[in-house]
Amino acid sequence: MTAPTVTTAPSRVVNDRATDREVEDLVRAHLPLVGHLVRELASRLPAHVNREDLVSAGMAALAAAAKGYDPDRGTPFGSFATVRIRGALLDELRGLDWASRSVRSRARRIETAQQQLTAALGRAATPAELAEALGVAVDEIKSVDEDVQRAVVLSLQGFAAGTAEDLVPERAAGPEDLLVHREKVGYLHNAIAALPDRLRRVVEAYFFEELPMADIAAEFNVTESRVSQLRAEALVLLRDGLNAHLEPDLVATPERPGGCVARRREAYYAEINAQGTLHSRLAYTDHSGMPLSRTA
Repeated sequence: MTAPTVTTAPSRVVNDRATDREVEDLVRAHLPLVGHLVRELASRLPAHVNREDLVSAGMAALAAAAKGYDPDRGTPFGSFATVRIRGALLDELRGLDWASRSVRSRARRIETAQQQLTAALGRAATPAELAEALGVAVDEIKSVDEDVQRAVVLSLQGFAAGTAEDLVPERAAGPEDLLVHREKVGYLHNAIAALPDRLRRVVEAYFFEELPMADIAAEFNVTESRVSQLRAEALVLLRDGLNAHLEPDLVATPERPGGCVARRREAYYAEINAQGTLHSRLAYTDHSGMPLSRTA
């Protein structure tokens, strides 16, 4: 992605000698840079991230950069401001990451308790037993599980999971990188569409419609535990289905290569491929990699 062309900056702006007007002109001339850097992140950010907050952080960093810029150092203002703005975006994303760290910490605590109870009881602990061991309500156990599972939306939407630092690229993505990203998003849509009806409905209801587990269980007339099993099965299929076309070396070898399960999986992989072409997969995103709204 090529950075936008910006107006040539005033020839002389030094931190302690710049007038307010010179700083204002420098900021105004480079306003497109903030929008460009925020858009550069957009294809890798989850939907809940408020883009306006990122823009505000970037604008504040641009203003600070204009006030502190010293042309005598020989660094173009665009490069100087880019470093400052990316740093501000990184700080903003770090702030958003505290909640996810908290969720991961609680999830690890629950997982440890589950393992201990399983070893002690010789069977999987019930939610009530797990809640009692942790000294929390059963609803809190369910809430943490849902928070953790919804984090998978990052993968489902083609985002890279990781720390805030991972979300801020060191350089703009090139045309080839962007094309690969757009194709991956298209393959994801194809993989979801190719899922068996029951699994597809669970994915759509849970991740896209964000229905509570209890509502999905009522729709299927099954227990919430069964819905959780279906969700896990769907995610494994999606992962292997995408890898089959994008990273074949990562696809696990079936225990029985010629068995019924292996044949069903091969059929699923073939159905993903039959769902579309390169052109149709790219049609799920615009030229900058942003998702396009699609009607049924």
